Amino acid sequence: MHELSIAHSLVELALPVVERAGAPRVREVRIAVGALAGVSVDSLLFCYDIAARSTLLEGSRLVVREVPLVIHCAVCERDVELPGPLQFRCPVCETPSGDIRQGRELYIEGLEVDVEEEVVPGGASANPEERAL
Repeated sequence: MHELSIAHSLVELALPVVERAGAPRVREVRIAVGALAGVSVDSLLFCYDIAARSTLLEGSRLVVREVPLVIHCAVCERDVELPGPLQFRCPVCETPSGDIRQGRELYIEGLEVDVEEEVVPGGASANPEERAL
């Protein structure tokens, strides 16, 4: 199950960013996963909770945007989305194509963190806010 290794890598990549931002808590980690990335999203979601345990990311939610497979068809002269990774043929003209334009992604798109409560002049305190990194 390489999803556990991927989950650990996501945590290791996100932690320094969160620490530099001085965020007390992470709410959400958003990632993109391509159809050809070879990742089971369900397994990754399960493993993320394990990998995030005892870190600033513990309790955060992993949000996965699944990226479809897109190839370029030289005959149609356009990029076309394939219904699945089983056949690399243009769904319009049936021409085979190995020119993959999208679908191999696996990266962090963003983090949503809490911001520590700030004290404003005059002694009043501002409410904690969320911030996207």
